[in-house]
Amino acid sequence: MSRPPKADNSKVYYWAGVTGVYVSQALYRKYRSKSLDEVVGQEHITTTLKNALKSGKISHAYLFTGPRGVGKTSIARILAHEVNQLPYEDETTHLDIIEIDAASNRRIDEIRDLRDKVHITPTSAKYKVYIIDEVHMLTKEAFNALLKTLEEPPSHVIFILATTEAHKLPETIISRTQRFTFKPIETTQMIAHLKKLAKAEAIDVEDEALTLIAEHSEGSFRDSISLLDQASNFDKIIRFEDVQRMLGIAPQAGIDTIISILASGTPKQLLEQVGTMREQGFQAGQLAKQLGQAFRQQLVNDTNQMDKQAVTKLLKRLLDIPASTHPDQLLEIVLLDALLNNQAPLTAQHTTPTAETQTSVAVDSSNTKKQKPGKPLAAQPVIVDTKPAKLATGTIKKPFSLEVWPNVLASIKTKHNTLYSVLRMGKPSLAGQTLTLTFAFGFHQKRVNEPKNRQLLNATIQQYSLLPSEIVCLVKEQPPMVKTQAAVIQSAGQTADIETISNIFGGAELLES
Repeated sequence: MSRPPKADNSKVYYWAGVTGVYVSQALYRKYRSKSLDEVVGQEHITTTLKNALKSGKISHAYLFTGPRGVGKTSIARILAHEVNQLPYEDETTHLDIIEIDAASNRRIDEIRDLRDKVHITPTSAKYKVYIIDEVHMLTKEAFNALLKTLEEPPSHVIFILATTEAHKLPETIISRTQRFTFKPIETTQMIAHLKKLAKAEAIDVEDEALTLIAEHSEGSFRDSISLLDQASNFDKIIRFEDVQRMLGIAPQAGIDTIISILASGTPKQLLEQVGTMREQGFQAGQLAKQLGQAFRQQLVNDTNQMDKQAVTKLLKRLLDIPASTHPDQLLEIVLLDALLNNQAPLTAQHTTPTAETQTSVAVDSSNTKKQKPGKPLAAQPVIVDTKPAKLATGTIKKPFSLEVWPNVLASIKTKHNTLYSVLRMGKPSLAGQTLTLTFAFGFHQKRVNEPKNRQLLNATIQQYSLLPSEIVCLVKEQPPMVKTQAAVIQSAGQTADIETISNIFGGAELLES
C-alpha cells in the first residue's frame, strides 16, 4: 500500500499501516529537547553538566529529583548520548543506553539480572548507561541489590536515577550519587516557550489563554505543552473562555459568591450555590482548589472577610477534598463547618450584653413603662436627607453620577467589608437619577436590600453627592439549568435545608421541638 501525502507539513505524522491513516505526533514529544542548550528552566543543572563534560569529570551515578514534566528524563537521555558522543534522535535507540521503568521492574529479580549484565562491556560506545526512571518504586530487596552495584561499579557503567519522590529513597543510595534537584518551571518562562511553540505550529491563541494554561500546569512543561496541544483542536483562535471550559475552571463570580456566603450567609444559601455549580459541571476538587487560591490571595492582600485562623484551618481541609472518595459531600461539609464556626463568634458577640447595650436597654425599659398597656412601640422610620447638603468648603453637592461609585465602594470597604464584597459584584448603571445594580445571584440582591445595608449605602453616597432618586437591585437572567434548580428549591420551601443536609449525612428522623 502506497502512502498518501501528508495533510499538514507543519506537523510530524506516523503512518499507521493497519488503519491506513497518519497519526500526528504529540507536541511534547515533537519539541522534546535534544541537547543541553535546548533545555529551558534548568540552567543551574545544564551548566554544571556541560562543564563536567568539558572537563571529563564524569560521575558513575547521578540522581535527578524534582516534580513531573520538568525535564529529568530528557536530560538523562541527553547526558547518556553526550558522554558517549552519540547524536541524539528521539526515534533511535542505542544498545548501550538502557532505559528501565522501575514501576514495572521493581522486584529483586530484575535488579539481580541488571547486576549480572553490568559487567558486560559496551557493544560500541564508551559507556554503558542505565537510566532507571521512577527509581523510588523499587522494593527494599531491590534497593539492597542495587546498592551493591553502586558501591563498586565497573568503570564502563554509568547510572542515572530519576524520581519524583526522593524522600522514598534510602540514604545509602542517595549518598552514592551526584544529586541534581530540578525545579518547577517559572510561569514567565513557560509562557514565552508556549508562545514560541504556538507560533511554530501556527496556533492562534490569546495571551490570557496561554497564561491560564501555564498557571494550571503548576510548573510542568510537559503538562503545559499537552494542554496547548489539546486546545489547538478548537476552532480558529484559542480564547481564555475556551481554556477555562476545557480545564473545568469555575467562573470567578461563583467563587466570590461562595466566599461572601461563608462570611455572612446561611447554610441554605451555601448549599444552593454549591449545588448550582455542581449541576453546571464543576468538580468539587477544582472548586476546592480555586477556593484555596482565593482565600490565600485574601490573606496576602489582608482583605479576608473571615477570621485568619479560621481561614488557615479551612485551607488545610480544602486540600483533602480532591483525594476524597466522596469529594462533593466532603466539600459541602467542610464549607458548612466553616460557615457555622465563622458565625458562632458573631452570635456570641450579639448576645453578650455590654455596658453600652445595658444602658440602652435601661433607657428603652424606662420609655416602655411610659407607654399605655397593650400598645406596642411604633417603629421609628429611617429618615434620609435628600436635600442639597453643603460640603465643608461651603459648595453644594452635585447630583449622583457613576464617577463617584468607586469612591463609594472604597469608603464602604473600610466600614463593612462584607457589604463591599457584595456591592462590587454588582454592575452599576444610571438612567436619569435611578441607580440600578445588576447582580448575577439573588443572594447579592437580598443582602443589599437589607435595611441596615441600604442605610449604610445611602449615608456613604451622601458623602460624595446627592442621593439618587431611587436605587434598584436586579438579578440578571440566569441559564435555564440554574433557574430550574432555583424554582425547585423555592417550591420546596423550608424543607430544602433539611433534605440537602439529610443527603449529606444520610437518612435521619426529624423530631419536632
